Amino acid sequence: MGEMGIGEFASRSRLSARALRIYDDAGLLPPARVDEESGYRFYEASQLGQARLIAALRQLHFPLAEIKSILPLEPVEAAERVRQHWSAIEKKHSSLRALATYLIDELSGNRPAMNEVATREMPERSVLCVKRNVTGEKAAWAFGKEFIALLRHYKLPSIEGRAGAFFQIFWGEVSEDSDGPIEWCRPVPADEAEALAARCPELTLRSEPAHGEAFVPIGDGQLDGANWQVVGRSLEAWTDQHQHEVDVRLAALGVRITYLPSEGGTDTYQDFAIPFSRSAR
Repeated sequence: MGEMGIGEFASRSRLSARALRIYDDAGLLPPARVDEESGYRFYEASQLGQARLIAALRQLHFPLAEIKSILPLEPVEAAERVRQHWSAIEKKHSSLRALATYLIDELSGNRPAMNEVATREMPERSVLCVKRNVTGEKAAWAFGKEFIALLRHYKLPSIEGRAGAFFQIFWGEVSEDSDGPIEWCRPVPADEAEALAARCPELTLRSEPAHGEAFVPIGDGQLDGANWQVVGRSLEAWTDQHQHEVDVRLAALGVRITYLPSEGGTDTYQDFAIPFSRSAR
């Protein structure tokens, strides 16, 4: 079959003329020919496969820009990109399922399943920090990458163990509706803190008092907002159960995720924590 007009191509591809124009403008599916006088678009039957692939990828919620990068790939490479994307979607659905289950149990008057909470003591520390309002998970991850790049650039001296691990404080929820803010922090040796702060103008020096932390280990996986809700509620439940033993006013230090390379050196161990002090009773 030779050329076909946009109406016939739309019918055969099951894409509307509007969608075809959008994909043309995005550089995904330009027509085989455009009539110079009328501006009418013509397509070839060989383009139907690509049109159907684009439609399928859009159903999987691929952004147009990402589809554009997939189309030139060899089939095996394209399949791997789809596999990675779907794996991320399944992980997201898993975290949403956990939050939905928690809320259903809570609203139904049942006792929701809780994460196991452990405690530790943290020393007084000097920390270099950067704080910013961000909206949405993508912006939050981009901010984190920016912070890591700063650490690599300045090559700050390290403190061994958990006390020296960098951490991320959530001063407010981060979502499409709420913009935090988030603060990224890196402990530094106290005797070098002032000099390091002068060398790192993007970072602010402050100190944290010694405190305890109730925490939930979360391994090396990336948490999203739904995970944070479930883990955060487990920590809140723990503080309610131990209110006669701990004073959580130090929660004013901010709930945080702490990051530390695993023993294997390839993954990053993480935990979600809330600071506290021991009650003087």
